[in-house]
Amino acid sequence: QLQLVESGGGLVQPGGSLRLSCAASGFTADYYTIGWFRQAPGKEREGVSCISNNGGIRTYADSVKGRFTISRDNANNTVYLQMNSLKEEDTAIYYCATRRGITITQALCTTAGFGFWGQGTQVTVSS
Repeated sequence: QLQLVESGGGLVQPGGSLRLSCAASGFTADYYTIGWFRQAPGKEREGVSCISNNGGIRTYADSVKGRFTISRDNANNTVYLQMNSLKEEDTAIYYCATRRGITITQALCTTAGFGFWGQGTQVTVSS
């Protein structure tokens, strides 16, 4: 019953923007933190941005700070990642995942502790 579905990926030129969506179903979003992660070929999966259950706490990796914005709409069980000023190094498969709990810190925004994952959406930034 638990399901996470990412969408919104695609091909964009450097400097462009994309908005990713993570639609959740089968559980109550109020009790979970949500994270966005990415994995490039040959690289380990890394944390990009995490958001607390009510959206009050938002964390960002240094590499995306100032360019990406995470938000959530619990009424629709959807989390978004607005990506602006995209760079070639942002190219990766982007995943959303859940962590049981009501709070999050930058140190906790790692793959450890996030137990349920979507299938990912491809983001390619290329000129």
